[in-house]
Amino acid sequence: MGAILLALSLAALAWIFVVADLLRRHRPAWHWYVTGYPLTAWRVLFTWRRVAMLNDLAVSRRPPRGLVGDLVVKGDPLRPVAPLISIPRATRMGLTVVVRLHAGQTPATYMKAADALVHAWKVHAVRVTSPERGLVLLTATASDPLERTGLATAPAVLLSALIGALESGGAWVMDLRMVPHWLIAGATRSGKSTLLARLITQLAPQPVALVGIDCKGGMELGLFADRLSALTTCRREAVAVLAALVVDMQDRMRACRAAGVRSIWELPDQLRPVPVVVIVDELAELYLSDGRRESKAEAEQCSTLLLRLAQLGAALGLHLVVAGQRVGSDLGPGVTALRAQLGGRICHRVNDPGTAEMTLGDLNKDAVAVAQSITAEERGVAVCTGPDGGWSRARSHLTTTEEAMATARKHSALTPELPAIDRALVALEGNGK
Repeated sequence: MGAILLALSLAALAWIFVVADLLRRHRPAWHWYVTGYPLTAWRVLFTWRRVAMLNDLAVSRRPPRGLVGDLVVKGDPLRPVAPLISIPRATRMGLTVVVRLHAGQTPATYMKAADALVHAWKVHAVRVTSPERGLVLLTATASDPLERTGLATAPAVLLSALIGALESGGAWVMDLRMVPHWLIAGATRSGKSTLLARLITQLAPQPVALVGIDCKGGMELGLFADRLSALTTCRREAVAVLAALVVDMQDRMRACRAAGVRSIWELPDQLRPVPVVVIVDELAELYLSDGRRESKAEAEQCSTLLLRLAQLGAALGLHLVVAGQRVGSDLGPGVTALRAQLGGRICHRVNDPGTAEMTLGDLNKDAVAVAQSITAEERGVAVCTGPDGGWSRARSHLTTTEEAMATARKHSALTPELPAIDRALVALEGNGK
């Protein structure tokens, strides 16, 4: 009888392991709720007091000085009390814990202890935020959600592009109506070019004009020329195209003023000009100068024209997506001024801390540290900002060059004509002759 019970127990245990493995591979969220969350929640509650004491999160209610006879003795007070925490609340692939701060504590102390919490709770990451004064929210993710290859989904909206997935599991969307201008930084083979290909693939089926500025001879954006209304491959051409766009912007201003509206989106459909998305690959090429007077003049012109488009173009349907391997203040004050107008930020792995700081530093210092921790193996992973002012790790969906080129060819008939740019390029060719 005992042997039969033992055999049944082993069979049941084996069955549980098989079911758990199937859940882990095919239903990771279910696996987390059934097995991962209970164990992690127990670790949180069991280790909290010790972790709080070791990382200076616990505070004693007794003063640090005491009277012994006629002497005042100063030292660390005994019996420190750990802050009160809530019962861990399960999320889709992690959990959250609310901590009530002791008087005088700040969230910065908990940010420093985030790594200790990761190791104590055996999770992938712990993020510290403060939803209201006196409280800290600890958000733990059990595993790296960006390792999963499932494609996120989002509704198709004009000037909106589904780029990839956020670490929360939601869709990573670049909505140019909500955030009109974007800055994208990333070293070679970090995923920057793949992201631009994905963006073009998403915008190609939409009734928008795409203008490419690629001063590397058009090696990157030239692959999608079938869907581009204009493509410049040198700075001289870029100056002509940007100047034409500024003239077009002034025409759009006059149309809005005549109609008594503040945006082209308030115009009737038949009067509304086509939205234009200007994609700049390798921003530094527009700002660098070899010392010649002509070169300096072109760099200054590019700086001024880009800044004007960024400052005034949002309500007029003119949008900038600016990318580069290096975006530093050493490129000149024009880059710093332009950055201030680019509300959307995306930072892949970069080669120097200055670029990460330039991309994200004015928004959130924690985001800079996270961006600098991205490894070479994490291609396509980036830190991106959201419309609410927050930030998140994200990974773009893999879009091959062949797929992007095929999409550009497929929708080439949708490519609008931009007469002002065509005239500027023809005039430039005539002057060159």
